[in-house]
Amino acid sequence: MADQRRTERLDQPREPRGVKLPRFDAEAFGRWSEGIARGMGTANFIVVMTVVITIWFVWNTLAPANLRFDPYTFTFLTLVLSLQASYAAPLILLAQNRQADRDRVALEEDRRRATAQKADTEYLAREIAALRIALGEVATRDFLRSELARLAEELDEVGQRRQRLERRQEKRGQRPTDGVSLDEPRDDLDGDFARDARPDGTGPRRSDG
Repeated sequence: MADQRRTERLDQPREPRGVKLPRFDAEAFGRWSEGIARGMGTANFIVVMTVVITIWFVWNTLAPANLRFDPYTFTFLTLVLSLQASYAAPLILLAQNRQADRDRVALEEDRRRATAQKADTEYLAREIAALRIALGEVATRDFLRSELARLAEELDEVGQRRQRLERRQEKRGQRPTDGVSLDEPRDDLDGDFARDARPDGTGPRRSDG
């Protein structure tokens, strides 16, 4: 014992003591338990179990006494059913735990996807809002039409003023002046003085010259 203590080193982990259980594949055992639980949860299992118990009762009740392996009170049947229940409950719980683990993983994946979709939706919403703001600053077709119509009206008005000015200058025998402003047309001087003249004829006059 003393030699064993001297050989133990503090820089190395101690070997586990106690009873060593046999190793097994937990994943394979879990799949096996799920298969059993899935089979026990079907109508076929209930029907087969009912048929077996009925045959058990009939055989151990009506068969000759020397052939009955479980006579009345059916102690052996009670033991078999107890063993079945004692093993079925843990197997069902194990299958439920595995299913709960899968559901948790699926729920986490769904939550991750929902978060990603929410982020994508918010990004698209921001992009759409930016596009709406940008489109609000772009000239629309109706706006261009209205501006072109207004410009056409102004050009027509300028052309009409120029024609009136040219006719007035032709009447006076003058050459049309190219430098005359068309935005504010100048009437001939006789017309201006005629508008400014008083009804009694004493207003300002200007002779042609």
